[in-house]
Amino acid sequence: MDGFVHDVPASRVLFGAGSRRQVPGEVDRLGRRRVLLVAGARQREHADELATALGPKVAGRVHEVAPHVPAPDAARTAAMAHELAADLLVCIGGGSATGLAKAVALRTGLPILAVATTYAGSEASPIWGVTEHGRKVTGRDRAALPVVAVYDPELTLSLPPDVSAASGMNALAHLVEGLYAPDASPVTLLLAEEGVRALVDALPRVVAAPADPAARADALYGAWLAGSVLGTVTMGLHHKVCHVLGGTYDLPHAGTHSAVLPFVAAFNARSAPDAMARLRRALGTAAEPARGLHELAAGIGAPTSLAAVGFDAERIDEAARLVAAQRPVNPRDVDEPAVRELLRAAHAGELEYEPA
Repeated sequence: MDGFVHDVPASRVLFGAGSRRQVPGEVDRLGRRRVLLVAGARQREHADELATALGPKVAGRVHEVAPHVPAPDAARTAAMAHELAADLLVCIGGGSATGLAKAVALRTGLPILAVATTYAGSEASPIWGVTEHGRKVTGRDRAALPVVAVYDPELTLSLPPDVSAASGMNALAHLVEGLYAPDASPVTLLLAEEGVRALVDALPRVVAAPADPAARADALYGAWLAGSVLGTVTMGLHHKVCHVLGGTYDLPHAGTHSAVLPFVAAFNARSAPDAMARLRRALGTAAEPARGLHELAAGIGAPTSLAAVGFDAERIDEAARLVAAQRPVNPRDVDEPAVRELLRAAHAGELEYEPA
């Protein structure tokens, strides 16, 4: 076996139906008394329930969050946390709510308790992202890693099938890139393969029967593994493409991941044969993994093209320049013409192209 480094940032994880009810006890365990509660409008009902449970410990609330964490929102919320003398950030929601809490944590040093309601995986990683002047900047900082992550499948029962599908494909992207990450370890490879297997099994069941608690729990389990892999190893070309497209052109985060993932898998296939073998096994298909991912997305109603998520084909050349300029760490060398070809294929949603 080759040598490796396995450096894992750790969170306390509470998983299971009804686990959200343990949040007040966790706040007490952490010795915190003034909570800033962060949630978007979609999670208002769940946030209200949590606020009631926390009672007077809620010093203030944020009721609106935006995708890709606009820098002004981060600055405004950090100032609010300071004015309230908050000593803990509690966020409930998907990547937007968790992302805002992370941006505030970086500015204030406050710890985060995150309650997941989607399959984004942000709550399990120290990766942060903020968008300013049309550019999304990302980084990795353990101050952005929630000290507690709560996974309650009951909170995902109301997630619409189309949102569940796109969010699940987002989680799969973390796992796929984890399979060919340059700093992967035997442990992260096992987690990535198991996460793919869990999500591929669960997502069609979730879409077919959104109120099925077992399907929701299995999907959330896969999403937790995806977030863990995301937070441990280096992400590659796929994530750079999606960060550029999302931050610069304001595309939906999860849907963009869904549309791009099969095309990056096709791009990297010849340069990462071991990863593709693991991915094929986890997908349970004899087909090429890129084809399996594309068929999965189509089968569950997730976006399969960049056109479907609103990306203008006239911006492909500009986007290719921006992605190539970031020099993503990737199994196959990345240059501007290659990214341009990938984006054209992803925009059309046609997986028939053969990367050079």
